[in-house]
Amino acid sequence: MAMAARARARGWAALCAFYPPPFLRHGRPHLQPSAWVGLPAARALSGSAEKAMLDRIIRVDHAGEYGANRIYAGQMAVLGRSPVGPVIQQMWDQEKEHLEKFNELIVDHRVRPTLLMPFWNVAGFMLGAGTALFGKEAAMACTVAIEESISQHYNNQIRMLMEEDPERHKELLEILKKFRDDEMEHHDTGLAHDAEMAPAYALLKNVIQAGCKAAIYASERI
Repeated sequence: MAMAARARARGWAALCAFYPPPFLRHGRPHLQPSAWVGLPAARALSGSAEKAMLDRIIRVDHAGEYGANRIYAGQMAVLGRSPVGPVIQQMWDQEKEHLEKFNELIVDHRVRPTLLMPFWNVAGFMLGAGTALFGKEAAMACTVAIEESISQHYNNQIRMLMEEDPERHKELLEILKKFRDDEMEHHDTGLAHDAEMAPAYALLKNVIQAGCKAAIYASERI
């Protein structure tokens, strides 16, 4: 018993050397040793988690705006000289501004772009041109489907940042809200230009939006 008591005493003395007050209370640890180790680790995890969250947001939004630019490029290749050409061009010009801003954010925050950029380059153009070949209604149906998905996606990100720390992420929130409003304007423009008159409108919209969800999931992670 005496030997065990002396061993415990030597143990507490060693702990006092490594963990001085206020970690000790009445000669005994106030927190469990695992808690001492966990405190700095929790702060580091919080910082890395925030960086990972911002990386995902910027990466996927950069990819989304790049894809949207390629879709409008495809539509303009087919319908650029038609009466609806100026309408598509106006929406495309706004998407160019969006992409320019995310190009800046990618650099400022040192975020790696998605590895799927070459795929979105081709897929976006083909989607835009392919739907435009069926007429302006199908092109506008594509616009409605894409912009509705992007608007919902921006809303999800805005909600997440508001819950995290709205003051800390104020600048990014302002960007996302502005772009969200632009996308909703494009959505409404599509509806105003007979998107719902496209052949198999509901089916076309659902298929495109399913593809959008898959693209968002992949671009956040790859």
